[in-house]
Amino acid sequence: MSEAFFRSLYSKCKMHGTGEAQVVISDGELKALVSIAIDDLGWPHDDLGIQRVNTPSDRYYGIPMVWFDEQSEIEVQASSIIHTLKSCFEKDNDFGLYIENLTALHRRRVKYRRILSSQPIPNMDQIGPRSLLEYGECDPDLLANWMVWKKWIYDIDNRSAQETGYLFEPLLASCLGGEPVGSKNSPVKRLDANGRPTNKGRQIDCLVPSNNRTYELKLRVTIAASGQGRFGEELSFAEESRAAGFIPVLLVLDPTPSNRLTELSDKYLACGGAFYHGEEAWAHMEQEAGVVISVFIEKYIKPAIQGIEEIEIEYPKSINLAWSDQEIEISDGTASYVIKRV
Repeated sequence: MSEAFFRSLYSKCKMHGTGEAQVVISDGELKALVSIAIDDLGWPHDDLGIQRVNTPSDRYYGIPMVWFDEQSEIEVQASSIIHTLKSCFEKDNDFGLYIENLTALHRRRVKYRRILSSQPIPNMDQIGPRSLLEYGECDPDLLANWMVWKKWIYDIDNRSAQETGYLFEPLLASCLGGEPVGSKNSPVKRLDANGRPTNKGRQIDCLVPSNNRTYELKLRVTIAASGQGRFGEELSFAEESRAAGFIPVLLVLDPTPSNRLTELSDKYLACGGAFYHGEEAWAHMEQEAGVVISVFIEKYIKPAIQGIEEIEIEYPKSINLAWSDQEIEISDGTASYVIKRV
């Protein structure tokens, strides 16, 4: 590969977005992430032209984000990072995708931390009329504070969903060797009432041209997951993929069974496709990913998804929410989560 390729890879790892939405990580952060990736793969640093960065934890998720901030104070030459990227790529070219995915994950976490620190407190001009629904049910001061917290959490959750949308499916798709495709450029077209393709495309979670597969990627499918109209859309995707000459694959990470899941998986199988569920889904993804990228799945995607899924919540525990000029603290009497405000 040319020098221009590795300079481009360096730039991809460093930044995304434009204007106020742009996120740029420092060379110090990038060097640390490259070192972490090399550790993940069990490769010797000395052979790859980089000194190992000592981190507070041997797990990325165990490293406080503030530690990464501190790496920006360390002077690192861009040329040395590019040289290391080249050495790692020459050892295994899947390292390029590995570090792209790791830095994409890190940048989204940096951005969401920025959102948490700066999302403004709602004002009564935005939410005042909503008091008509609850006024008189409790003390007015309590109601006003409850309304402010509701609105702030709602805004933050919307931003969280947006950032996850930019991250989750593209990460999974890349691990499967493909990429998401929007409806505008999709080779899969909607069918009319007579089963003929129209000009209207279908969004594809993951298209893998090398094996002619279209993937529908899901965390879970439950009875209450979608209305009948939306479920009809999900059923039709398998037929439309087959009509376009692709093999439709349904991949569901959560092992929970449901009648809807059975109906949906039967449709994929009837259309000549495949279905992977729970541990089979993880195993399939790792098989398609190969040796290097399967490490990324095991260290970054699977722990975060399963770590939360395994917590059983019949009723949410009581938590305290506290807001000050400097921070927001979420606590349950045992653990706390502090968000620094700017």
